Amino acid sequence: MQQLDTLIEFANYLADEAGKISTKYFRNQIDIETKSGEYPVTIADREVELHLRSLIRTHYPEHRIIGEEFANQDGSSEYTWVIDPIDGTVAFSTGKPTYTTLIALLENDLPRYGIIDQPVSSERFSGKAGEKAYLNEKVISTAEQAIINKARLNATTPYMFTMDYERTKFELLRKQVRVTSFGGDAYAFGLLAAGHIDIIMEADLQYYDIAALMPIISAAGGLITDWQGNPLTKDFNGQCLACANHELQQQVLNLINS
Repeated sequence: MQQLDTLIEFANYLADEAGKISTKYFRNQIDIETKSGEYPVTIADREVELHLRSLIRTHYPEHRIIGEEFANQDGSSEYTWVIDPIDGTVAFSTGKPTYTTLIALLENDLPRYGIIDQPVSSERFSGKAGEKAYLNEKVISTAEQAIINKARLNATTPYMFTMDYERTKFELLRKQVRVTSFGGDAYAFGLLAAGHIDIIMEADLQYYDIAALMPIISAAGGLITDWQGNPLTKDFNGQCLACANHELQQQVLNLINS
C-alpha cells in the first residue's frame, strides 16, 4: 500500500510536469501534423510524452510504459504507466481549454489510479479504484439520474461513429435522452464523474484514451464498459459506454442492443 501511495504521488508529479509543457504551447501558432490513421499530432503531444517517459525511466526503470506517440516499453515490474499526453489534440490546436493529459497506473494490468488533468483551468480529476474520486481536493460523485429520457448524453463528435451500425445505435440513444452535447474528449468523462453528464457513448478509441478514465469513473460511482456492458481491456474494440449509475446503464444497454 505504501508503494502504491508513493506511485500515486509520482503520478501527480507527472501531471504537473505535463501541464508546464502543454500550457507553454497552448494558443500559440504551432504546426498540426498528421500521423497514421489521419489523426492530428503536434509538438506538444510528443514533447509531453517524451518528458514523462524520461521521468518514469529515471525513477522506475523496471516499469512498463504504454503511450500514444511512441512504442510501448516493456519491463519486469507489475506496474504499467499508460500515457495520453494531449487527449483532445484537435481541441488543443484550436485553442479550446478542454484538452487533457491522461495518466493511468496499472497494477498487474488492472487500472488502479487515474488522472484527467486540465492545466489551463487547473482542474484535475483523479480516482483510486475502490476508493473515492476527486476534482482537485473535492470528493466528486456521479449523478443519480436513472431515467433515460431525462438524461444528458455526450460524445466527442458524431464523426467518431464510422460504422453504419454504430451511427444507428447512437441515434437510437440520442432520440431517447433529454439533451445531447458534443465535444470535450476525456474532459467530458471527468464531468460525468462530477455529476454534470449522465451518459457518454463513444467509438474509435484506443486503450490510452480510456485507461485513466476507468478508476476515476468507478470511484465516483459510475460504470464504464463496452457497448455490451463488458469490462474494457487492452484488446477492446474502441467502443466505450460510460453511465452515471447501474440503473441508467441497464436502460442504455437494453436500448442499443435490442
